[in-house]
Amino acid sequence: MSDLPHFSTTLANHDLELRRVEATTLQVNMGYLCNQECRHCHLAAGPARTEIMNATTVDQIVAFAQRCSFQVADITGGAPELNAHLPEFILRLAPLVDRFMVRSNLTALYDCSERSSLIDTFKHCGVVVVASVPSSNRSQSESQRGPDTFERCIAMLQGLNRAGYGQPESGLELNLVCNPTGAFLPPPETQQEKKIRRDLFQKGGIVFNNLFVFANAPLGRFREWLVSSGNLDSYLGKLVSAFNPCTVSGLMCRSLISVGWDGYVYDCDFNLARGIPAGNDRIHVSELAAPPPPGTFIAVSDHCYACTAGAGFT
Repeated sequence: MSDLPHFSTTLANHDLELRRVEATTLQVNMGYLCNQECRHCHLAAGPARTEIMNATTVDQIVAFAQRCSFQVADITGGAPELNAHLPEFILRLAPLVDRFMVRSNLTALYDCSERSSLIDTFKHCGVVVVASVPSSNRSQSESQRGPDTFERCIAMLQGLNRAGYGQPESGLELNLVCNPTGAFLPPPETQQEKKIRRDLFQKGGIVFNNLFVFANAPLGRFREWLVSSGNLDSYLGKLVSAFNPCTVSGLMCRSLISVGWDGYVYDCDFNLARGIPAGNDRIHVSELAAPPPPGTFIAVSDHCYACTAGAGFT
C-alpha cells in the first residue's frame, strides 16, 4: 500500500507519542517451534522451525528478572510447551513475579507426552493459561489452524476445566484469545465473548474466565497469505481507517519488554517478528542491567496499526 501513512506520522497527526512507562511485564518468546502452521501466525511458526530457546538463555533471563522487578511474566512462542525447558523456567521465574502467564494453542498441550506433569506445574505455580481459540465453529477454526485441530482444542479445554482451570473460585485462571479467521477486523469483544461462552458450553460444558479479541498483525504467515490472496492493501487500509487514538496510552508495549528465543530484546513480540530491536539498538538480555527507562521511544512500523485498531491491544 504505497500511500499508507507511517505509523509515526499518524501518531504525530493526533499529537501523540509512543513512549515507555515503567516496565512491569517481561514477555519471553521460547521459540518458533510449533505443532501447527496457523494462517494468522505473525511468526510463521511451525514444526520445521529450529529457533528454540536453550538452557543458557533461560539462565540469562532468570538472572535478568532477578536484577529487575517485574509484576508479570508472559511466556509465548511458537508453542512454549514444545520447549523442554518450560517446566524449569516456570519453577524458577514464577516466584519472582506476581502473575505468570503461558500462551497455548491448546493442541500442543493436548499432544504433549508430559501433559499431566506440565499441568501440575501450572497449578502449583498458579500459572494463568491464555489459550488461542480462533472460533467456536469447527470449519472457521480449522481454516485458520489446519485439519483435526478443533476436537483436540475442545478436549484440552475440557481437560483444563477438570483440572480446575476456569472454574469459579478455583483461583486457576483460563483466558481465551480470539483472532479473526480472515482479512477483516474482529467484532466487538463483548459480543464475541457472549457467543463463544455460549457455544463452548453447549459443545462441551466448557467454562473460562475472560475472552480477549485482537486483530491479526500483518506479519509472518498472515502477511504472506494477505499478499498471495490479494488482500494486503485492503487489510492495511482497514487497520488505518480503524485507528483509535484512545488505545495508545494503554498499549501493552509501553510497559512490556520482550525477549526473543535467542535472548535479544525487543519492544514487543511483533517487533521481534519484524526484526526491529528495542529502540533500534540490538542488545542481549545478558547485557541489560535494567529495562529501558520510562520516556524511551518505542520502535514502530505498519504492523502497529493492528494494535490500535478498534479496541486495540490494551
